[in-house]
Amino acid sequence: MRWDGLGYDLIMLNSVFYPAQSPVGLPPLLIVHGLFGSARNWGVIARRMAADRDVVAVDMRNHGDSFWADSHTYADMATDLAAVIAAHGGRMDVMGHSMGGKAAMQLALTHGDLVDRLIVADIAPVAYDHDQSPHVRAMQGLDLAGITTRGAADSRLAGVMEDPGLRAFFLQSLDLKADPVRWRLNLDVLAEQMPAIVGWPGTKGVFDGPVLFLAGAGSHYVKPEYRADMRALFPAARFAKIPGAGHWLHAEKPREFEDTLRVFLTR
Repeated sequence: MRWDGLGYDLIMLNSVFYPAQSPVGLPPLLIVHGLFGSARNWGVIARRMAADRDVVAVDMRNHGDSFWADSHTYADMATDLAAVIAAHGGRMDVMGHSMGGKAAMQLALTHGDLVDRLIVADIAPVAYDHDQSPHVRAMQGLDLAGITTRGAADSRLAGVMEDPGLRAFFLQSLDLKADPVRWRLNLDVLAEQMPAIVGWPGTKGVFDGPVLFLAGAGSHYVKPEYRADMRALFPAARFAKIPGAGHWLHAEKPREFEDTLRVFLTR
């Protein structure tokens, strides 16, 4: 498909549309998940946020039901998101978590005319030194033969991954209806592209629109020393923390997360 203003042909991301229950003229909200996630992870929040506005949640490339590709850079992901916004008529509020937050920042810096307000959940425009490759290897190494339930898969995955919460999150991307059972994640490409995913492309430019950096108070992803970089790219940035939440703030404190989004997006 070709979208005006983007300059070349694109394959559209899979998206889930939640129409406003009682529309009041607010811009649509685009929800962008993090690494190993999917639109379905955000279903409850998306439905609740759709009380007064249209909401679109996407599966990022190499995730969920979206297309697989050999490249997984933030430039790629921003262009994918721009196509979704253009397809829905142009200009949205955008909320991205973790990897999705970096993709949303890249979108705002390179296609700022498509973004009204931006919320970046528990991530900063910096390169991190942590590596998610062990999780990829754990999923790649899981023997899926004979698996018919998530419980059975969880029992096997527990041998290499202790955290039951992480196992439950990853197993949401296991397609039990496929024959044979498979992951809805392009694990080979995600492993290969991990340096780009945990990194930051050093994008220049400025997005002057309203931006909220929302972090979990117990998370270490958004440190005070990152604020200079954040303000250089987003001079109108505001900062907030959700008490009692870590990196998965939307799952740990969903009502507080939603309330914060509503306050910021309706001012």
